[in-house]
Amino acid sequence: MEEPIVKISHLSHRYTSAGWAIRDINMEIGKTGIVGLLGSNGAGKSTTMNILCGVINQTEGTVQIGGVDIRENPEEAKKQIGFLPQTPPLYMDLTVDEYLKFTAHMRSVEASRIKTAVDNAKQRCGIAHFSKRLIKNLSGGYRQRVGIAQAIIHEPKLVVLDEPTNGLDPNQILEVRSLIKDIAKERSVIFSTHILSEVQVLCKDIKMIDGGKIVFADTMEAFDNYVAPHSMILVVANPPASDELLSLSGVAKVDFLTPQRIRIFFEGGQEVPQRIIEAAVLNKWMVTEAFTEKSSLDEVFAELSGKGKK
Repeated sequence: MEEPIVKISHLSHRYTSAGWAIRDINMEIGKTGIVGLLGSNGAGKSTTMNILCGVINQTEGTVQIGGVDIRENPEEAKKQIGFLPQTPPLYMDLTVDEYLKFTAHMRSVEASRIKTAVDNAKQRCGIAHFSKRLIKNLSGGYRQRVGIAQAIIHEPKLVVLDEPTNGLDPNQILEVRSLIKDIAKERSVIFSTHILSEVQVLCKDIKMIDGGKIVFADTMEAFDNYVAPHSMILVVANPPASDELLSLSGVAKVDFLTPQRIRIFFEGGQEVPQRIIEAAVLNKWMVTEAFTEKSSLDEVFAELSGKGKK
């Protein structure tokens, strides 16, 4: 079995004696692909990322990057990491070239390779035509691209991106998403966000943190389907009365979205929608459309974190 690029074991941290910011976190991350680190503000994801990138030392537990313990050998471990914080560490009065050359030096890129490294990063991130432009004169989307370029300039095995699409307009978000997907073909990317729709379109695997603990670690498909559908849309030419639908076993609530389009909430398994369809055929409601609705990612998030439980 292939060794993971990241191995976190029993990771815990507290800033004061008042309580734990994160507690007993365990995870492994493979060498390619995008992993979503999902959590609301204050859930513990930023603490986890800061420890993972060597910004702070943990109170307990271990973090290994490519088999290297980041606390015991931080310099060697950090050579394998590229990090883009939520606020990109940009020097606004430098040009793109000046800044990337500086970050290449900081990342211990050999002097003979710096020009090639800068050119490759610019090409990869689509910013070569802004080489001589001052960073302060770039749009938000292109500043974010420069931030990603500095994170990959030393060709790390792991790239950690903290809220990389935050504050961007819809077109910029699409461009940055495409760039992240391209980067992840050759290395592992950890994508931290509190926006559920972002992980849905970008990530194959998810690690969800809530209250300082991992509450979910699985694929996007498993996450999306964690909470079973509990409503269906029924479109009929000859609609029944609400009471007629509510009399069916398992039907909890009925909303008429239009006179012919009905959202039906149910309790129980998939036998309830089947029962509704059978009733529609029997009573000649003339169904033109029928489908169950997947729970939204927000509902899944709430369910997993316990906030949606009654």
